[in-house]
Amino acid sequence: MATSPDGMPNCPCPCPCPAPISVCVSTLIQTRKFCINMGDSKDNLLWISWHDSAWIPILNPTNVMDYFQSTTNPFYDRTCNNEIVKMQRLNMEHLSNLTGLEYMLLHVQEPILYVIRKQHRHSVSAVTPLADFYIIAGVVYQAPDLGSVINSRISTTVNHLQGAFDEARTYSRYHPSKGYWWEFKETESKDLEDENKKSQKKSSKDKAKEESSSAFQRHRVNILLADLAKKFPIKNTPFPASNTHLPEQRTSVEDNSKVEVKVEVKTEPQGHKPPPEKKPRLG
Repeated sequence: MATSPDGMPNCPCPCPCPAPISVCVSTLIQTRKFCINMGDSKDNLLWISWHDSAWIPILNPTNVMDYFQSTTNPFYDRTCNNEIVKMQRLNMEHLSNLTGLEYMLLHVQEPILYVIRKQHRHSVSAVTPLADFYIIAGVVYQAPDLGSVINSRISTTVNHLQGAFDEARTYSRYHPSKGYWWEFKETESKDLEDENKKSQKKSSKDKAKEESSSAFQRHRVNILLADLAKKFPIKNTPFPASNTHLPEQRTSVEDNSKVEVKVEVKTEPQGHKPPPEKKPRLG
């Protein structure tokens, strides 16, 4: 297997990338997520994954092939040469002496990654790779082939381009008198932001007018006024002498008014008598 400049083995999948396997596995996972949505066939192994939770804690390079050859694994073909060697209780080194379908452990990166290749053996030195399977944290996936990778990349690119054209179409405007022009939402959003800022400034000014001073300012003003009152106390000025006779004058004025009232009562005319009654004539 070829290696990268960092010493890591290159990707074992059929793709032509020379990236290290740690980088290529992440690409395979992303491609697989897209390939799941591509085909409608139920037989497409890119749709599925498999794992056995009882084996996951004890997986290691010596038993990973036994784990992959489980009867419930849909990726494993029971007509392969591995089953013949297993039934005859022979060593797996005898696979090179047989011809036909076989599975081999291609790469190990403990404790999380194992790569198994499905291939057709024609002779001891001639084999044809058919598919690659990678086991990540005990979960088995099929690596997508080169056609699936290219198809997914092209479809993703076309999807993004279509989205860009659809978004650009929403900004185009047309009027018979003006023709075509672009109207972006950024200008509208900026206008709305400016209006919101103006309204916020107005509201802040109104609040400042309503709240002319804070509690701290009022407290400080009271302290300053108290200090000034201590430094410059208010002097008690005496009343002028002329004002001392005011109560006596008031009493004399009241007495005179009372006397006048009495005089007026005495000078009322008296002696007015009612008119004499008319006596009837005697005839």
